[in-house]
This record gives sequence, structure tokens and C-alpha cells, in this order.
Amino acid sequence: MFPKLITIGSFFIPTYGTLVALGFLLALLITVRLAKRAKLAPEPVTNLAIYCALAGLAGAKLFMILFDLSSYLDGARSLFSMDTLQAAGVYQGGFLLALITAVLYMRRNHLPVFATSDVFAPGIALGQSIGRLGCFAAGCCWGNECHLAWAVTFNNTEAQTGVPLGIPLHPTQLYEALADALIFVVLYRLIAKPHGAGTILGWYLTLYSIARFGIEFFRYHEQGLHLGLSLTQWISLATLVAGLALLVLRRGTPKLAVSA
Repeated sequence: MFPKLITIGSFFIPTYGTLVALGFLLALLITVRLAKRAKLAPEPVTNLAIYCALAGLAGAKLFMILFDLSSYLDGARSLFSMDTLQAAGVYQGGFLLALITAVLYMRRNHLPVFATSDVFAPGIALGQSIGRLGCFAAGCCWGNECHLAWAVTFNNTEAQTGVPLGIPLHPTQLYEALADALIFVVLYRLIAKPHGAGTILGWYLTLYSIARFGIEFFRYHEQGLHLGLSLTQWISLATLVAGLALLVLRRGTPKLAVSA
């Protein structure tokens, strides 16, 4: 755990925020590059990425609060606190609000919805991978106790995420970082091959949903389980269905390829 990248007196730069920003910039570079090669206007694509990033942050925080609403209502957790500000939030909430924002923006600016979504998918996976390294540095999104050879033990008392100290845990942040990195490689290769518009997004939703569903079994859940699964797993099942539906419905569309 390394929550503070640079410390000068009482001032510090958080490692989590730095890695999230780095992930966004690299994702944006990948997306703009693929957009140019898909003959999409780079300026509206860049603007869309910024709007989606802001919507994603808001959605992730909103779902985090909704998932643990009782704790905020009874005063156990403060809505306006550093813990809430620094928490990563619920990724699926961020993705859903960003997706709604993206569709509205693309329709208003006459961007092809499926083709534009496809060029975003590889960058999203890469940005997620780097962002999860930030989670590992901050100590959030931790796993259940385990005693495997690769278990990690957090001991930094500067952690403000509530992670248990001195207990070996599943490094679920690293599990997801690795899974997202592999998904990025797969998508980056697929988009260069002939494909129907929308299928790259379909593969992203399918692969990420499967990975996240599995990783959730090793992760600690403050909100508990619902019918044997976490809320995130139920959302993952829904996004998995959406991804598979896209792959089936867009299978017969005209093929295109984006040189990666």
C-alpha cells in the first residue's frame, strides 16, 4: 500500500488519483488514435471522453452511496468526508451513467453510436487496469482474508479506506488489473479485424462482466450478499446479458476494421 505518492509537509499527492488520471489520459490517447483510423472526427470524440469521465465519476459515487444508503442516513458514514471523496465508488454505476451520457452526446452530435462505442472499448479496459493499481495503492476494494502464497498484507496506518491492517488478503485489485489488461489486449486485436459495429463493445461487456463476476467471490462486501450474490455480481449478470445480446444482434452487420 502506498497511498501518498509525494508528501511535502501537510500537502500530499494521492497515488490513487494520480494513477486514475494516468489511466484516463492513456485511455484517451488510445481512443483518439482508433477514432482517427476509423475516420471519426477526433474533436467530438475527445469531448465525449471528457464528458463520460465526469459522468463516470458521478455515477460511481452515486451508486456507492445508494448501495450503502443506510450508513449515510444513520450517520455512520458522512457524505461530505475524505473517505467518501477518496473512495473509488461502484464502477458499474459509473459505466452506466457514462453510457447514457455517451448515447445522448453521440445522437446530438451525429456520431455513429456503435462504431464510436467500439473505439472507446479498448481504452476503457486499459484505463480500468491502471485505475485498479491505484486501488491497490490506496487499499480500497480489498479482498477476503486468505493465506495463499500471493496474499497481501496492508500495514500503512495512513490508509483512509477502512482496509483491515495486518491481515493477509486476496489482492483483488491486482486480479482485476490483470484481467482488464488482458481484456485490453484482446479488444485491441479484435478491433483491427473485420467486425460488425458494436461487437467490440459487446466483447468488452461480456469479458469484463465474466471477470468481475468471478473476482467478486474473493472480495470483501460491506453491503453483504443478496440471494447469495453481491449487488455488483447482479449488475455483472445484467451487463453480461447486454454484451451477449450485442454480439448476437450485431453479428450480421457490415464488417469494418480499424487499424490498431
